[in-house]
Amino acid sequence: MANELCNNSVGESKLDRRISVAPMMDWTDRHCRYFLRGFSPDVLLYSEMITAAAIVRGNRARLLAFDPDEHPVALQLGGSEPRELAAAARAGEEAGYDEINLNCGCPSERVASGAFGACLMHEPARVAECVAAMRAAVRVPVTVKMRIGVADATAGGVQDAVERFDQRDAERLWHFVASVRDAGCQAAIVHARTAVLGELSPKDNREVPPLRHDIVRRLKGAFPTLPIVVNGGLREPRAVLDALAWCEGVMLGREAYHRPYVLAELHRALHPGADAMPTREALIARMERYVARQLAAGERLAAITRHMLGLYSGEPGARDFRRTLSEGAQAVGAGVELLRRAIPAAAPP
Repeated sequence: MANELCNNSVGESKLDRRISVAPMMDWTDRHCRYFLRGFSPDVLLYSEMITAAAIVRGNRARLLAFDPDEHPVALQLGGSEPRELAAAARAGEEAGYDEINLNCGCPSERVASGAFGACLMHEPARVAECVAAMRAAVRVPVTVKMRIGVADATAGGVQDAVERFDQRDAERLWHFVASVRDAGCQAAIVHARTAVLGELSPKDNREVPPLRHDIVRRLKGAFPTLPIVVNGGLREPRAVLDALAWCEGVMLGREAYHRPYVLAELHRALHPGADAMPTREALIARMERYVARQLAAGERLAAITRHMLGLYSGEPGARDFRRTLSEGAQAVGAGVELLRRAIPAAAPP
């Protein structure tokens, strides 16, 4: 396999980038991350994207809050102004995050209009300046999440934008990666699809442009000393392990959310001497303790249980489990006992 552990130090520890869970808007909040941590002790978890402006000008304590049990956890920032990003990165480090990541891959129009996300791949010098500013502000690793390229559908139609990846596109990607590496980026996380701006929705941008893992593999060959993490389309443990033969890490997205047990399967595969995978009942018990603390602090039950619906994915009774949690969490007076009550609705536990 490629390097088992990257050389980026956080205090006396090292981040294991082999398996990570992608930053996903409206999904990977602190409750989701706490739940996912139960499946693997060292999977690297990413926050939702938080704009640098919101952290600098808003309620940073609320925005950056997380449970210590979430470690290792990375903060993904959105922005394009170096000083603002540096200030937000510093706040993230002070809050305890193990890594600061810059979003250069989100294709939504809302993000593009704010001059951050995938559109920044058109401005490698600007991104390099942002990375350098963040690196100067923090001691934790600074990384960049990107696409293999960005195409404008209005220039030649959606089909052309989706299918094309020629030598000029490769040169642009190589130049972008070289620019951020030279500025201090310590790992490149590459979604193996082109982002098509102008016509495709964010959902379509996750599904319509073809996956090009071959491009990411070529990129790794061109940058042998830069840790490369591939993202997109890798779902089964065997495919993930195969990818780890040529890159430093695999980032999972919706598969980890909808079928979180894949994280436990991968942990066991990468750590043959590890303890047995956690049972679903043990994971429920862990979440009961967490829910009790959160409800006492004024959190809504549904805000937590919505992230747990995939616990029994693929098992008999999974539909009943999801319905019990979804409907029960909305009931007046519902509390931690709902989690225990949901267990008999799915078998085996």
